[in-house]
Amino acid sequence: MSHTVVSFHAHPDDEVLLTGGTLAKASAEGHRVVLVLATNGERGLTEASSVADLADRRIAELRAAAALLGCHRVVFLGYPDSGMSGEFEGFAAVPTEEAAYRLAEVLREESADVLTSYDRHGGYGHPDHVQVHRVGQRAAELAGTPVVLQATVDRRRLLTALRWLSRLRLLPSSISAAQFEGAYTAPEDLTHQIDVRLHARAKRAAMRAHASQAVGGSDMRTLAMLGRLPLWLFRRVCGTEWFTGSASQRSGRPASNLFHTSPTRLS
Repeated sequence: MSHTVVSFHAHPDDEVLLTGGTLAKASAEGHRVVLVLATNGERGLTEASSVADLADRRIAELRAAAALLGCHRVVFLGYPDSGMSGEFEGFAAVPTEEAAYRLAEVLREESADVLTSYDRHGGYGHPDHVQVHRVGQRAAELAGTPVVLQATVDRRRLLTALRWLSRLRLLPSSISAAQFEGAYTAPEDLTHQIDVRLHARAKRAAMRAHASQAVGGSDMRTLAMLGRLPLWLFRRVCGTEWFTGSASQRSGRPASNLFHTSPTRLS
């Protein structure tokens, strides 16, 4: 039985980092995949000459990445990018109900079975990511979407990796493990752990499509670092994606398939 998943993200490139393999897997298995972007990402770090240039470039990059992942539709809501710490008046300041109504329209049009958004921390705390969580929850209520899965990372594994990188002096100076002590999701709250190693090639190619976000700033960007990994190592590092669902789903071992949720809702 095929299903429809709508994957809601803040900026172009977010869809690859947290959900790229899962979306490629869903598409390859015959499910319909729809991407919804809250912003065009015009405030991202880059070497682009202007905000306008960057917005156009990131839209094009997103469409290329979506095609590589096998997505069937892309929707841009067109809200302004709030910047890394919310220094601009953007999506983070938009009334939740207003943005949720627009997302709910897409959910209804698609008869979505599953909506993916972000965990309550917004991952690492970006204000636009926190807003994605709020808007996603409310939109699912408005549209009657039965399942909401929040894309996240296993906090314990992330902290372990960051500490090892720090010991090896491979961590950029702007990042420390301490910054992520309360970020993302504790392992006991994870409801889905998706093995996406078979789709690593598509995920890595989609990551590389976001070329504007591989440059900018004084340190090597995450996209650049991951995109340069040989495929065997990329599979090891980026071959698992995590989600957290409702409290009723947090029992026993995490599900290994995006559509293995509540048996009363999805088969």
